[in-house]
Amino acid sequence: MEYIGLEVEVIDSSSPERIGISGIVIDETKNTFKIEKKNGKEVVIPKKGTKFLFKRGKETFLVEGSKILYSPEERLKKIRFE
Repeated sequence: MEYIGLEVEVIDSSSPERIGISGIVIDETKNTFKIEKKNGKEVVIPKKGTKFLFKRGKETFLVEGSKILYSPEERLKKIRFE
């Protein structure tokens, strides 16, 4: 699944100050998402210890960050060779 470009909201985090952060995913690394908030500010959120709610059209889906600790490139390789 491609996360870049999706709307996202942090719904649970090991750092309570991150809960409620929302915006559009503009970049992804193995360990983080970079989110552009509605005010234009960018924040980097670690995947580990965070639960994300993604929105794609009318669909929403919950993702536990610790279960997607790999880069977009690694994800493509996994799908391709499994």
